[in-house]
Amino acid sequence: VQLVESGGGSAQAGGSLRLSCAVSGHSDCMGWFRQAPGKEREGVAAVDSNGATSYADSVKGRFTISHDAAKNTVDLQMDSVNVEDGGTYSCAAGSPPCELHGQFNSWGQGTQVTVS
Repeated sequence: VQLVESGGGSAQAGGSLRLSCAVSGHSDCMGWFRQAPGKEREGVAAVDSNGATSYADSVKGRFTISHDAAKNTVDLQMDSVNVEDGGTYSCAAGSPPCELHGQFNSWGQGTQVTVS
């Protein structure tokens, strides 16, 4: 599985950004992760092949992960962003069970998100 992210950039606090991950191949579990400078990578959201989703507590109600089967992309809609949402966002493909702390073994190169 090959993954290519796009859509990163800058936003003001309270604004929105949309990230997209183009997927070559198939995976039963897709996730978005982020890593801020000096911090460990953390799982943000995941979606399985049935459309079931899971979110980190810090983004629940603000972020939405979705899979566009026609385009084979996995998107992350980020609303009401705050400074703590900044970092490098990467999408990843994994195996069931589709959990944020699950097994992800294919990674994209990452896209930068800055919130000011």
